[in-house]
Amino acid sequence: MTAIGFKAVFAGKLSGVRLVTPELLDAMESLFDVAPAHNPPYAKAMRQLNTAFPEMPLVAALETGFHETIPAALRTYAIPYEWTEQYDVKRWGYHGASHRFISGRIAEILGRKDLKVISCHLGGSNSICAIMNGVSQATSMGMSPQSGLPHNNRVGDFDPFALPVLMRATGKSLAQLLEDLANQSGLLGISGLSGDVRDLEQAAATGHARATLALDVFAQSIRQYIGAQLTVLGGADAIVFTGGIGENSQVIRTKVCENLEWAGIKLDAQKNQKINGETLISSDDSRTQIWVLQTNEEIVVARQAAELVGGKQ
Repeated sequence: MTAIGFKAVFAGKLSGVRLVTPELLDAMESLFDVAPAHNPPYAKAMRQLNTAFPEMPLVAALETGFHETIPAALRTYAIPYEWTEQYDVKRWGYHGASHRFISGRIAEILGRKDLKVISCHLGGSNSICAIMNGVSQATSMGMSPQSGLPHNNRVGDFDPFALPVLMRATGKSLAQLLEDLANQSGLLGISGLSGDVRDLEQAAATGHARATLALDVFAQSIRQYIGAQLTVLGGADAIVFTGGIGENSQVIRTKVCENLEWAGIKLDAQKNQKINGETLISSDDSRTQIWVLQTNEEIVVARQAAELVGGKQ
């Protein structure tokens, strides 16, 4: 049977891998404001394809599905509990397909399934995931894809009580400020130059102070989340860098791993400069292996779609 799979992002409690139905589309469209960069184009494409190919199954592999195993203590916000129970306000987590792939691939490479892995998906958007025995235990993203680490133009972690201050100071509405946080923030907002790490590295090398600051803020945030995930896992067998930045930026990898020998994490500077496909870049005496791996979200979605559709036959 032929099907079309989507790396869908957020539909609230309609998580996991499921057929695209009117109920799912309604849920995705009701959450446009939570995932404004993702849900609108996905829902539009799903409706168009459903009209064009009404007999073909459409499968949504929700990015939140991989993180359903995270314990409540690491998913629950310190908010009135009825908000969690009634409105599903919690840490949902994203990049599930990428973290799932990295978990499986590093297990294949090392010939072990009993691994403690910190997966660092760094690209246009970014997240860190703690994985034990192939199962997600914690992740940096929260309720929305705008949270966690700074992103290319999305804010990352931010104190919501700054919003009234900004509304008074700028005269902007809440909707306008949320638009700024979703599209004019992150690395772009700090640097005032670009959200692309390649541009920022070039500018920083010529003395651009805010480009340097953006890179430093980014690296420090990654370090802080890696530290948090180490406490969740009780150490790590492997740290994996993936995504466009994780795979290609030796500068970011160097900044992230700097002075972590005390935690058993030691980068080999020469290996870090010569990435060729799947590459081990940790020193021989590092207790934790450091890898650069190319993620493959598409194959994960294809496998999940095939499994679901096959089960429906």
